[in-house]
Amino acid sequence: MRRTQLYLDDQLWGALHARARSEKTTVSELVRQAVRERYLGDLDRRKEAMLRFVGIRKPQGEDLDARVEVRRLRRGSRLDRLGKR
Repeated sequence: MRRTQLYLDDQLWGALHARARSEKTTVSELVRQAVRERYLGDLDRRKEAMLRFVGIRKPQGEDLDARVEVRRLRRGSRLDRLGKR
């Protein structure tokens, strides 16, 4: 963990201090929590989204690598049609 210093105006300091007291935590922990939520997002939600996305184009029952899949998708592609102009 690294140490840093922040300058907060009186209104923000008062709000954080009151919130920390009511939640029985520290101002530092509230700031860390807010920064995590704002800049890192919810890690569990991101992992879940990636797991849902992985393999979305993979045909059922086939074990194709990416090159084979791309070639399959390009078959009869726009490139062939452009050559006929």
